[in-house]
Amino acid sequence: MYKSYSMELAGRNLTLETGKMSGLANGSVLVRYGDTTVLVNVTASKAPRDGIDFFPLSVDYEERLYSVGKIPGSFVKREGKPSDKAILVARAIDRPIRPLFPKDLRNDVCVNALVLSVDPDCSPEVAAQIGTSAALSISDIPFNGPTAAVSVGYVDGEIVINPTLEQRSRNRLNLTVAGTKEKVSMIEAGADEIPEDVMLEAIARGHEEIKKVAMFIEEMQKEVGKPKFTYDSCEVEHDFYEEVSAYAKDKMYEALQEKDKTIREENLEKLNEEVANYLQEKYPDDYEERVKQLGDAMYKLEKKTVRYMVLEEHKRVDGRAIDEIRPLSAEVDILPRVHGSALFSRGQTQVLSVVTLGTVADEQELDGLDEETEKRYIHHYNFPPYSVGEAKPSRGPGRREIGHGALAERALAPVIPSQEEFPYTIRVVSEVLSSNGSTSQGSICGSTLSLMAAGVPIKEPVAGISTGLVTDENDRNRYVMLTDIQGIEDFFGDMDFKVAGTKNGITAIQVDIKIDGLTLQIIKEAFERTRKARMYILDEVMLKAIPEPRKEISKYAPKIITYTIDPEKIKDVIGTGGKTINKIIADTGVKIDIEDDGRIFIASEDTIAAEKALKIIKDITMELEVGQVYEGRVTRIMNFGAFVEIAPGKEGLVHISKLAKERVEKVEDVVKEGDLIKVKVIEIDEQGRVNMRRELD
Repeated sequence: MYKSYSMELAGRNLTLETGKMSGLANGSVLVRYGDTTVLVNVTASKAPRDGIDFFPLSVDYEERLYSVGKIPGSFVKREGKPSDKAILVARAIDRPIRPLFPKDLRNDVCVNALVLSVDPDCSPEVAAQIGTSAALSISDIPFNGPTAAVSVGYVDGEIVINPTLEQRSRNRLNLTVAGTKEKVSMIEAGADEIPEDVMLEAIARGHEEIKKVAMFIEEMQKEVGKPKFTYDSCEVEHDFYEEVSAYAKDKMYEALQEKDKTIREENLEKLNEEVANYLQEKYPDDYEERVKQLGDAMYKLEKKTVRYMVLEEHKRVDGRAIDEIRPLSAEVDILPRVHGSALFSRGQTQVLSVVTLGTVADEQELDGLDEETEKRYIHHYNFPPYSVGEAKPSRGPGRREIGHGALAERALAPVIPSQEEFPYTIRVVSEVLSSNGSTSQGSICGSTLSLMAAGVPIKEPVAGISTGLVTDENDRNRYVMLTDIQGIEDFFGDMDFKVAGTKNGITAIQVDIKIDGLTLQIIKEAFERTRKARMYILDEVMLKAIPEPRKEISKYAPKIITYTIDPEKIKDVIGTGGKTINKIIADTGVKIDIEDDGRIFIASEDTIAAEKALKIIKDITMELEVGQVYEGRVTRIMNFGAFVEIAPGKEGLVHISKLAKERVEKVEDVVKEGDLIKVKVIEIDEQGRVNMRRELD
């Protein structure tokens, strides 16, 4: 049965429709926000997936270029694999909903958000997040929502909910907040050095709107929501867990006291073997059935032990205080010949960041739903299996790698100099060499150092740090916050709150949580913790490795000269069929890029060659002036005079009577083709013809 529900969100109409499309999905909602239209379908398998110890949720955000009136630019003219933007949106949809499914659910759940139409003033990403919550809420899939999401901007000193396209052009904050009526469950932000108090206010304002949308979805659920289906719980059997706990609880506590990750994992492997042997001796007849649950039971025991240590004893597995940062080190110029490099280490996490400087032609072209069509600052993050000691082949970047690379890119984008200040395309690659948590924040620190080493005049150095959280399951208001979490604290904790920024303010946030949400008090405390840690990392480690950006770029990087000409003269520089520009490139060995607005970028490792190319371009585009003296080459001899080329396309006539002070019988008596002579422009007639006189010493 078709139903439609409407409300106003940030001054625009939001409508949720159901019962008209996709009747075979467990839940389906068509979201209309302004003229933006997104269809969200959710489905679930009827039985749990065998042999897994996690909840198999998948989220796809599918962009269709017809939604913005474009035909794909690829050879096959159809959409291919998801763009990085689509993957990032899918991750943003996933994070706030995942904690709200039952912990023991192992049925496959799939969310598909299909973008059908895009109104630039109404974010399809926000529409997809709201539609996902609505579709899950009215479906028969067990889900403890609803959630909702909004975008928050900071325009001309004012906080704005779901900023329009025009407002986004003046925006200093790109913040997405998701949550339930009670708490905030996801924060994703890129910011232009926004102070912590302003950021907290923006999150609070966003949550106020979220409450309204969540209540709106609740009303919809009451009317058309299906009863939730029952499922087979995959929770480890209580009696079996209690037996394993009774035998291994103290041993687990001892095994976790080791600071070194590798040795600690060896301790846990030995303990697993010991418990397996115990079960085999005690239950020889049904050992095979019992051992199937051993992995889940030991994971649960390890998690409980780690959380007990933090919550009850304020003790961390590596012995640090709850607000203590792991040992730090940083150095630059690790690699020869690259344009910039740095190695940043935090405990057993180690990241190598490498900078490459390219020309304007190296900018990344974007074929998506946004108005953005190119990108000159690119950050890539690689997380190879060897970084965690695994023996697996590398298979290229996955969603996690794309997400972490985008986070580091957002963190550094506000401090990257403009193209006018620094006419280079900049690519940073962060190679994770060793991982024990917070590699994304390590890549931010390492990348800042490598950019400074490469001579990129960044506005301010950026550092990143992550805080964690362990809450009492019986009282969520009782918690312990941890500064600089390592891997085990991330796995078994309730929060990974990543914040990057300069001394002036925040440039990026990404928050992952495993509980139903965070209070504003927790968020405020996380900001205080991360700011204090950020200042320490900057002052005590990073700026001691390199205090400021180098004044010169690497000798191996291309030297770029910029010059601006009248756009009407671009055709003169290019020439017929590219003849003129190709000759300049062939003669000088430089690389030349020309923008439509008349900006010209000349790149070469040889400064002299670049200057030579610039002079040629200046000569081509210059306007000849009457009375000025130029040097030119004789190109043609006629019986009435000689034609002299001052620059490509700039030619004039020196009449035979103007070649010498005395009378000349034949032109060839005083000049011949190929001679370089000085000439003075004496006339430019109405037809543009240039008459000149030879200048003699």
